[in-house]
Order: sequence, then C-alpha cells, then structure tokens
Amino acid sequence: MAGMASVGAADDTAAKTFVEKHVQKMRPLEIAANNAWWNANTTGKDEDFAKKEAAQNAIDAALADTKVFTELKAIKDAGVTDKLLKRQIDLLYLMYLEKQLDPELLKKITAKANAVEKGFNVYRPVVDGKEMSDSQVRRVLKESTNPGERKKVWEASKGVGASVEADLKELVALRNEAATKLGFKNFHTLMLFLNEQDGAELIALFDELDTLTREPFLKAKAEIDEKLAQNCGIKVSELRPWHYQDPFFQESQAVFAVSIDEPYKTADILKLCQDFYKGIGLPIEDVIARSDLYEKKGKSPHAFCTDIDREGDVRVLANIVPTEYWASTMLHELGHAVYSSKNIPQSVPYVLRDAAHILTTEGVAMQFQKFSKQRAWLEGMGVKVENGKAFDETAAKMLRNELLIFSRWCQVMLRFEKSMYENPSQDLNKLWWDLVEKYQAIVRPKGRNAPDYGSKIHICSAPVYYHNYMMGQLFASQVHHALCRDALKVEPRATTYIGEKKVGEFMKAKVFEPGRTLSWRDLTKFATGEPLSAKAFAKDFKE
Repeated sequence: MAGMASVGAADDTAAKTFVEKHVQKMRPLEIAANNAWWNANTTGKDEDFAKKEAAQNAIDAALADTKVFTELKAIKDAGVTDKLLKRQIDLLYLMYLEKQLDPELLKKITAKANAVEKGFNVYRPVVDGKEMSDSQVRRVLKESTNPGERKKVWEASKGVGASVEADLKELVALRNEAATKLGFKNFHTLMLFLNEQDGAELIALFDELDTLTREPFLKAKAEIDEKLAQNCGIKVSELRPWHYQDPFFQESQAVFAVSIDEPYKTADILKLCQDFYKGIGLPIEDVIARSDLYEKKGKSPHAFCTDIDREGDVRVLANIVPTEYWASTMLHELGHAVYSSKNIPQSVPYVLRDAAHILTTEGVAMQFQKFSKQRAWLEGMGVKVENGKAFDETAAKMLRNELLIFSRWCQVMLRFEKSMYENPSQDLNKLWWDLVEKYQAIVRPKGRNAPDYGSKIHICSAPVYYHNYMMGQLFASQVHHALCRDALKVEPRATTYIGEKKVGEFMKAKVFEPGRTLSWRDLTKFATGEPLSAKAFAKDFKE
C-alpha cells in the first residue's frame, strides 16, 4: 500500500511540474494570440492578420513539441490521483494531441484558415454597383416587399461562398490530412474526440430532436410561409430562400401583428444590457469599456466575445444597430462575457479557468438572449412598448419559432459538416441544398449550382462547432428550469430575471465558478440535477 501511495505521489508531482511549465510557456503565447486575433478582426488590416497568423503558429509550434507530448502521455498513462491535476492533464493531452503533426502542415492549415477568415471579413455584397454591409442585407431581407430586390441582395450575400470556395476546399483537405495522421477517420471525428463528445451519441440526440421538432416546425413554418408570400404578393409554392428574413432561415421571422424591432428603434441597447446584467448581480461595465461595438470599414461584420488573459480582460466585438436582432446578439455575447474569467475565480487553476465546454457557454448566452423578445422584459427595463397585447402575441410566437427554426437549422449544419469531412469530393453544392430541403423545408432555387455552404462563416472559421449551439440550447432550457425551481421558486415562463440577484448567485455557484474542473456532462448534473436531455427544451417550445 505504501509503495502504491508513493508512486501516486510521484506521478502527481510530475503532473504538477508539467502543468506549471505548460502555463509558464503557453500563457504569454495565448495572450499574444488573443490580442492579435482582436486586432485583426477589429481592423481588417493585412499586417494585423499577419500578426494573428504568426501568433497562432507560435502556439502550434509549442504544442507540437513531440518530446513534451511524450512526457505528457507518460504522465497521463501512469495515472494522476489528485482530481484537479488529473482534469488538467486530461485536457492538456487533448490540446497537445491535436498538434502532433508536421509543423509545416500546421502552418499550412493556419495560413489557409486565415485566408478564408480574411476573405469573409473584407467581403461586402455589391448590388447595383453599391457595397452593402451585413446589417443592410438583413434590413432588405427583413423589410423589402420587392421579390427582385430581395433575390439580388440574397444572391450577393451568398457571393462570399464563391470567393472563398477554393481556399475552403483546400482547408477541408488539410484538416482531414491532419486528422488521419493522428489516427482518426476524418477531421469531424477528431474534433468530437478533442471536445469530449461521441459521434454516435450526438447523431442519436439529433435524430431524437428531428422527431421531436419536425411536426411543430412544419406547422409553424406553414403560418410563416403564408405571411411571407402575402407580403411579397406571391403564392406559397413560389417561395424561395430570398423570401425569408435572414440569409439562412436560422432565425424567427418577423411576420406577425407588430414589428418587434419597433421598441428598439429609440432604445439604448447598450444601456439596456448594462442595466440588466447589473440588476442580476453580473455587472459588465468593464467589458463594455474594452469592447468594439459599432460598424466600421474592415472590421468583422459579425459578433464575438473573447477572454484575452483569463484574468478578467474580456471583450465583445459587435456591430450594433437599433434592432431586436442586435439587442438579442448583445445579450448573447455579454452572456459569454459573464461566463468567463470575470466570474470564474482566480483560485481555479489557469488551465481550468474557462467555461466547462463550448456548449455550456453557448447555452448561457442563449439563456440570456431570449429576453429581447419579451414585452415584460422590455417594459421592466423601462422601454415603452406600443400595442402591448399584439406585441406579446407576436413575441411569444417568435420565441417559440426561434427554438424550432434554430433546431432545424442546426440539423443542416451538423449533418453537412459530418458528410463534407467524410467525403469532401462529393457534390457539396447539392449536399447543402438536399439537407436544407429535408430539414428546413426550403425549396432550392431552380438550376442553382453555387457553393452556398461556403457563405456560412462557421464552416470556415469554427468547424465542427455548430451542434454545440443546439446542445447549448438544451443546456439553456435545463439550467433556466433549474434556476426557476431551485432559486426563484417560480414557473419557468413567469420571470424576466430583472433585478433578481438570485439569478447571478445561482449562475455563479452552479455554472460559472467550477470553470472546467467539471466536464460538460458533470456540470449539467451539478447545475440541474439531471443529465443533458431535450425534456426542458420540449416544454419551452410547446404552446
């Protein structure tokens, strides 16, 4: 027994030393890379993208060190007795494993990913000789009743797919080459393993969701289609992708009694978010002070949240305009911000001072973003809502539809990426539209043969990620139900969280503070008392 104890102690000492060396070496490299990423995405400048690429190459080179990986693998195989140390070693093993490749291959992957991301950031749709911003594209798709204008704008927005297609296909090939060299069938399989997920379990979950959502989705879509067709003066059978109000039909459609954008036209979205998060005991003023929040040339047209140093330097990149979409987006990104080193204690080891998983941080962001579509929330925050009853009816349908529509869109993304990496030489243009028709019930444009899949930035810059949004949605529903049951003592639909400090207390204690000390499976059980399932989600979209 004594001999076994001394071996365990020796293994733990080796593990502790390894982690300390890793942090000492990697922390400055990670901070430099995060800063470089921030600068590249806020400026769009060539020199900033070059620095971003160099910073990522430095990280890759350090993690690719075969001698260090051999040492790490030996420590892992020997077994570590201390729970926190073991969790760090397990996560570091996954981190280093991904980079056990020829350094030149890693550099190629980084360069190609960088080229695709830059292509996205600098691309602007051109319609009738005029450049359009992302928000202008969305405005046309949301407001125009001219089918010809809608089609031109939609097609122009998809043009980015053609502009990055060649680089994206090369990137897919490089990612697959890397995965097979590490002993995996393809990049999709590798990424699931690295993220502590199981492919068969994932498809089973999404098959269950498909069954759960298909009929209610088709019923909701029939109502939406009727109104969209009426708005454009066409038959329902003539509806095509450009008749929907966002480029991918991934969002709830504003086709009901009132426009839920109306209250936001004069509201201060930033102040609403600041006041809301402060009221629930999760203030974000320091995040706002560091953030870049409005449109400018060269800047990424999307929205992100990043934790620069795991010591509280958390920032949001956004392009706020006065719409419900951007109110929802800011609540979402600031949800990421509060679930970061702002609220994960410094006592949690650096390696574990992060969200438990990408699905849990996406879940928290989604948990908060839903309030932008609630009149009770708006009025509770001091925003006047005209025609309150009609707004309520519209917003309730939009919230429900949002869950259903997004669920179906996630089916497309998961299954497309899985199939693309399994067989990248197939007709990807056809695969994309086959899946869109099957899961979203959208008719493909006749004769269209374009790489429309390439116009979704996540396929390029956040690969094999999107299923985590849907799993995050399940997590969001489950945590919300647990919070209402255990902390607020109310029905899940009977709260806006406004001014409820118990919300912040629950989220900190049950979700944020563990950081990555718990896996996503264990955190879900810790926070909600149950494994992740679709039960709470199903309750949320039922009428």
